[in-house]
Amino acid sequence: MTVRSEAQPVLVVNAGSSSLKYQLVDAATETALAKGSVERIGERGATARHESGGDTHTVERPIATHRAALAVVADAFRDRGPSFDDVGLVAVGHRVVHGGDRFSNPVVVTDEVLTAVEELEPLAPLHNPANVEGIKVSRERFPDVPQVAVFDTAFHHALPAHSYTYAVPRSWRDEHRVRRYGFHGTSFAYVTRRSAVLLSAPVADLDLVVLHLGNGASAAAISGGRSMDTSMGLTPLEGLVMGTRSGDIDPGLFSFMVRAGMTADDVDAALNRASGLKGLSGTNDFREVDELVAANDPDGKLAFDVAAYRLRKYVGAYAVALGRLDAVVFTAGIGEHAPRLRAAVCRGLGILGVELDDEANLAPGGGERRISTDASAVAVLVVPTNEELEIARQAAALVSGG
Repeated sequence: MTVRSEAQPVLVVNAGSSSLKYQLVDAATETALAKGSVERIGERGATARHESGGDTHTVERPIATHRAALAVVADAFRDRGPSFDDVGLVAVGHRVVHGGDRFSNPVVVTDEVLTAVEELEPLAPLHNPANVEGIKVSRERFPDVPQVAVFDTAFHHALPAHSYTYAVPRSWRDEHRVRRYGFHGTSFAYVTRRSAVLLSAPVADLDLVVLHLGNGASAAAISGGRSMDTSMGLTPLEGLVMGTRSGDIDPGLFSFMVRAGMTADDVDAALNRASGLKGLSGTNDFREVDELVAANDPDGKLAFDVAAYRLRKYVGAYAVALGRLDAVVFTAGIGEHAPRLRAAVCRGLGILGVELDDEANLAPGGGERRISTDASAVAVLVVPTNEELEIARQAAALVSGG
């Protein structure tokens, strides 16, 4: 398949610790030309999936490294299409989780940029090292194509000082750059634009609370397209109950567990990898939690109730912070596909004028939709996110000077 010269093909790469997800997007038409993933890199049973032209091709074989994974991806494009030679990539866009206070916009990757991202690894130890590895391998594979880093934190860079400042010693804030950064920025940017379309209103006129609910989850208060507050903080650990992350806790818990005999690394690992839904119910998969609720399992019900309660608290707090509220927006895997959770959140928001349409909430199918009644003072929306498209748009705009 040959892509037209006016197209803007961008290969979007999202490298995880043991996975590599990708999508070839024409940023000009906002269409996906191909997509896929390589899962369980470095494990015994790695799986690579490539979707193109309506067909899906899957292979299972040992894939030891991200370099080997990207070679598998290149082979899939060569054998299954579309060919990179025919497409003519304008950029490779990389999701980078933490940009600290240095990166407020996407940047073309240089050696200096790569060093700066590596220096931020302590702030996102589960994510930035894998993001860096993906960039390094991609630079080797596509040496003549601009590599663009798009940061999850960038959307929140203009948070007001009263939102991002922690009440900690000045030396922490000045020397160690301790502050709230926020994450899921590309998702929030995309969903904000699409919500405005659904509401038939300019982005500049809207006050939204957007709930990005996946294995990682965060909320954002967005006014006029600008992030005013967000639940994740210095790291992705703060805020909502997540798949394996605790979210908000008493900061004293950390030193309490260290005094109880755990090492600091062990406490950090437990809060990031063994808490949240997993710590409460035994599973980090919300679909399984939902099944436990349906079966009246007490641990599953507790996990569900804690997660829903935390969500209601954040929506209420952010409505007050904004001063008015036009819509509550659910997005990402759980937000898009968990009607029981959406109902539990919205049932507690009657004080804000939220009135859920139960039939619309339970209706099968996906896509962008309103699930509140016509009488609801605040709209409730479901907007599937598309972080890959947002990364492609930002990368193409940067390299084209748009």
